[in-house]
Amino acid sequence: MSTLGQPLAERESAGHSKNVFHEELIHSVDAYVKEYMSHYDASHDYNHIQRVLRMSLVIFEKEREAQAPAEEQYNETLITLGALLHDVGDHKYLQPGQDSTTLVRDVLLERGCPAGLADKVQDLVLHVSFSTEKKDPEKTQRKIASIPELAIVQDADRLDAIGAVGIARCFTFGGAKGRDGLDGSIDHFKEKLELLEGMMKTRTGKELARERTERLKVFREWWESENQGLS
Repeated sequence: MSTLGQPLAERESAGHSKNVFHEELIHSVDAYVKEYMSHYDASHDYNHIQRVLRMSLVIFEKEREAQAPAEEQYNETLITLGALLHDVGDHKYLQPGQDSTTLVRDVLLERGCPAGLADKVQDLVLHVSFSTEKKDPEKTQRKIASIPELAIVQDADRLDAIGAVGIARCFTFGGAKGRDGLDGSIDHFKEKLELLEGMMKTRTGKELARERTERLKVFREWWESENQGLS
């Protein structure tokens, strides 16, 4: 069975981070996230977190290879924690009494995370979502300028919303939330999912999004062909 332990184990075996405290922190956060996400529907579950973490590390490696020596290096611990926690406090699932602006920070501080890192992870996760960027694109760009790791986690999350996995997640979310029938999920393709390719920030994200977006469009064309004359 696939678990987040696999990408974390792969990360460690590759010798990524040698900071023992950070590794213990990450594993503690991983356990928290696994429990937290168990209450969500399958469109935003622990498997989604696993895929976003894995893709974040793929993008991180490829972007790091392309970085000039003089450029500021990405913080892998920040990327990992951001990927793990990016849906904690999500407005779609926020519980009464929870504060989305401090929940992630509190989780990290309870586990001994340095305040500066906890603040940065909280800031990152608050700016991952599509809706946040649509409200104020310039603010998102400014945030990426100050926290470059945001672009990596954001791209990884959006890649999981498109392609074959994205199609499955779209219909799952629509069913769980009572969206307007199957057609409502198809409308979501044009309203959001097919726009994500143009919102990718990293070179790697843009390359991967191209093929996944094409899969969305082909599926939508099949759908429209098979439903022609029914609406």
